[in-house]
Amino acid sequence: MPAFKKILIANRGEIACRVMRTAQALGYRTVAVYSAADAGARHVQLADEAVCIGPAQVNQSYLVIDNIIAAAQKTGADAIHPGYGFLSENADFARACEAAGIVFIGPTVEAIHLMGSKRLSKIAMLEAGVPCIPGYEGAAQDDDTLSREAERIGYPLMIKASAGGGGRGMRLVHESGELLAQIRTARSEAQNAFGSGELILERAVIRPRHVEIQVFGDQHGSIVYLGERDCSVQRRHQKVVEEAPCPVMTPELRKSMGEAAVKAAASVNYVGAGTVEFLLDQSGEFFFLEMNTRLQVEHPVTELITGQDLVAWQIRAAEGQPLPLKQDEIRLTGHAMEVRLYAEDSAHNFLPQTGEVLRWEPALLDGIRIDHGLVEGQAVTPFYDPMLAKVIAYGATRDEARRKLARAVEDCVLLGVNGNQRFLANLLKHPEFAAGNATTAFIGEHFADDPSLTPQAPAAAELASAAALLYQASANSRAHQGGLAGWRNAGGAPWSFVLKQGEQKHAVELEVLESGAQPLLRAQIGETQVELRLLASDGRWATFELDGIRQRRAYHLAGERLWLYGHSGNLELTDVTHEPAGGQNAASSGTVKAPMDGAIVEVLVSEGQQVSKGQLLVVLEAMKMEHPLKAGIDGVIRRVQVSQGDQVKNRQLLVEVEAAEA
Repeated sequence: MPAFKKILIANRGEIACRVMRTAQALGYRTVAVYSAADAGARHVQLADEAVCIGPAQVNQSYLVIDNIIAAAQKTGADAIHPGYGFLSENADFARACEAAGIVFIGPTVEAIHLMGSKRLSKIAMLEAGVPCIPGYEGAAQDDDTLSREAERIGYPLMIKASAGGGGRGMRLVHESGELLAQIRTARSEAQNAFGSGELILERAVIRPRHVEIQVFGDQHGSIVYLGERDCSVQRRHQKVVEEAPCPVMTPELRKSMGEAAVKAAASVNYVGAGTVEFLLDQSGEFFFLEMNTRLQVEHPVTELITGQDLVAWQIRAAEGQPLPLKQDEIRLTGHAMEVRLYAEDSAHNFLPQTGEVLRWEPALLDGIRIDHGLVEGQAVTPFYDPMLAKVIAYGATRDEARRKLARAVEDCVLLGVNGNQRFLANLLKHPEFAAGNATTAFIGEHFADDPSLTPQAPAAAELASAAALLYQASANSRAHQGGLAGWRNAGGAPWSFVLKQGEQKHAVELEVLESGAQPLLRAQIGETQVELRLLASDGRWATFELDGIRQRRAYHLAGERLWLYGHSGNLELTDVTHEPAGGQNAASSGTVKAPMDGAIVEVLVSEGQQVSKGQLLVVLEAMKMEHPLKAGIDGVIRRVQVSQGDQVKNRQLLVEVEAAEA
């Protein structure tokens, strides 16, 4: 008899949807939990039953153990899958499930507790004989002790949150003068993210590869490894591209790393899915980094090269069944590669984005898998991680997988919320990455000047296409004065448009060369002329002919706002043609506004205080990251509009600085 019949997924977004897919395919009933902000989310729609567990804030919903246990009891769920993030590596949660007689689909409480602490796990790995990076993992956490140990270790070194993950609470320190300031910010970020400010120090391994081993254990003492994943391409210590197998892996190195990972798992009698992460240096030496006692975000690449469903393995292990395969039965075939689609603006320092998903059409291509939790009309809020979806490609070779993935990233239509597709596509096409040479230093050393990282003006063809759609909408609705003029023959006065992107305005003069259902238009943008014909538009897709070449573009038009999708991503334009002359004055550099929706973590100044340009004024937390807001000028604080704990909206005024006298 199976140990359980109904599984509650204690998570949200794409991972909740992914777990449900396997659970339902295996015949289990599923229960979703959701916050008030997620009432219309896809994971709620896919589940057999769903229970609201609190307000939008995670510490009042997804992190409240009692609410999740109560939801399981209310629906009769006899097992809980934690997904990743949130409570997935929380020993108290696993213990609460056990006390309530609910099966926790994951490892034991003891394994979670030990491996959830970078400090304790490193001590255990040293005792087990697993290679570790030299550093400090002691209990004393005062600044004097950390400073003394840093001098012993030497620079550069890494500060890491003991309870951390995802790059939060992690800092690279190059010299002793930076140490105490970096300790302070790492502690603060770790405390806010994980409820613990405990830190460890490690010697920095320069330009390593980040290679992790997927391990699996059952309740009968068997532990296997299912190959490796290379997660070297990272930004702010967060993974950007993950692939399997590692481009520089040899059979001998795979065996050594795999056996070390199994040794690490065996030291805690591991059951279920786990990942042992290593740093691989340029000499081929590897060091234990940490063990994640859960399913990883990047598990699909392992599934694609092994042909195994790791969620199914998790469920069967939790039922007490033996592992489906022995070590010598595991085969690796082909190559898989994954990227994470985030709601963030890479051109503005990866600022997280919020807003409504107006269009979402994932790419449907052979060899492409897309794990997502999106539905059109849902709001992307500041309360959760900005990851929206994962795009995964499989090919017979690495280059085939890479090529497919770059196309799929470009072909996923996302409108309404800015995404990082252009950044991802450019990265996948970079020669150094294509050659398989990327280390953790790749973005800083080879990609820092990529056009996706700085604001770019719209191309003339994009502005011409936008003006053509606005012209057609105006002509069809006869909104302009003398609206039938939209259908006049050539020779009349051109249509004038002023299109605003961010704070930049672009003038477009549009001449109608041929009227009718498929008008031929000539756009003048500065010194550039673009001739195009609008062949079709249905409110979702438009077909243009430019220079004899047909192109199809996704778009969304709502009033004066137009979102146009292309290979460079989501272009948002506002028609300000009829805006009163002069418009609103731009905010002075002494005005500090919220760059996004979020919560105020700290206010460091008060009214009347003298401040210098670049001085930290306010710390804003949004999408699980802290964002420092600094003074743009020297001056005096005239108004502070917020307090610690306040929820603020995008562009809300926070602090005003009056310029110092010249």
